[in-house]
Amino acid sequence: MPVYLWEGNRRGEKQKGEMDVADEAAVRAQLQRMGISPTKIKKKPKDLFENVAFMQPPVTQENIILFCRQFSTMIDAGLPIVQCLDILQAQEENKTFKKVLKTIKTDVEGGLTLADALKKHNHFDSLFVNMIAAGEAGGILDKILQRLSAYLEKNAKLKRQIKGAMMYPVITIVIAIVVVIVILVFVIPVFEQMFADFGKELPVPTQIVVSASRIVKSKILFILGAMALMVFAYRQFYKTEKGRLIMDGVFLKLPVVGVVIRKSAVARFTQTMGTMLSSGVSILDALDIVAKTAGNKVIENAVYFTRSGISEGRTVADPLSETGVFPSMVCSMIAVGESTGALDAMMEKIAAFYEEEVDAAVEAMTAAIEPLMMVFLGGLIGGLVVAMYLPVFKMAGAISGG
Repeated sequence: MPVYLWEGNRRGEKQKGEMDVADEAAVRAQLQRMGISPTKIKKKPKDLFENVAFMQPPVTQENIILFCRQFSTMIDAGLPIVQCLDILQAQEENKTFKKVLKTIKTDVEGGLTLADALKKHNHFDSLFVNMIAAGEAGGILDKILQRLSAYLEKNAKLKRQIKGAMMYPVITIVIAIVVVIVILVFVIPVFEQMFADFGKELPVPTQIVVSASRIVKSKILFILGAMALMVFAYRQFYKTEKGRLIMDGVFLKLPVVGVVIRKSAVARFTQTMGTMLSSGVSILDALDIVAKTAGNKVIENAVYFTRSGISEGRTVADPLSETGVFPSMVCSMIAVGESTGALDAMMEKIAAFYEEEVDAAVEAMTAAIEPLMMVFLGGLIGGLVVAMYLPVFKMAGAISGG
């Protein structure tokens, strides 16, 4: 079906968009139903790369969040689901997501539930699909979409905080490696030639630096290849079940970073559980979804262990406490929530508390890492400089002594 681009006025406001319809007359008819007076309609030129996947824009978290917000508002206003999807698809600017919404609309028109239509696309995870299913079953789809958009926003904020905190040390280490390689390959050889004219034995630190320079200069391609091989080996190891379990356990035990990872994991767990339980998803289904979206194998195993305990008739708090992964305060608060019959509300309170804790932990980590990185970078570069000037100082001392 051809795609038409249109421009028009609605109550004095200029609007534009595109529609997948049979012909121009269908565009005009649709715009009239929407209360828009068309001023320009033309067929959209065909995209030569529309079937080349890697050349299409990716569907971002912001696209999904905006979709939830707008969909919720339309459902709350009483519009049918198909009409909502039609409007959302028409105004969507992301080409990839536009195609997804078009397919979803076609599937819903064909008799599928919204949840089943969403399940076909990997842009919507199991948490999203299950909550939509619960909203459809309970007749509260608008509220579920509101909760989903709030959850996704909080989850995106957590990810940004972790990435932002990790970027500083990573960038610093990369810069340090590049600077050291440049010094060893281009600067040290100049000093080495100068020292060769002295005719005297060089100090041990200088000899070490000169030897390192020779090795790096002659073996630079092998060194870079070895580094790339190490990164590849690590990624392959991490893809295995055992490798991921070992490395995720190491990450949780790291002195500064581990605290942030653990607190963010608790915040994500309680936030997701609270959102799903308050939406009517059963606790076993909620735990299964939470485990899959944990992002850490140790946390995932702990959640599955808790789920297994609950299926055997135990409470949530007892097996969760036995894992040793979650803080005792969290387990105690969950126990209180279970005993009072307000587990979903308690989960949301814990999530709110730990979101603030993550903020504080990220600030503390940044404050701790900055001076450490400065000392590391300064010590590394300064050590190289001092080692290269030692012969000069030694020669100056000999001249002044003479």
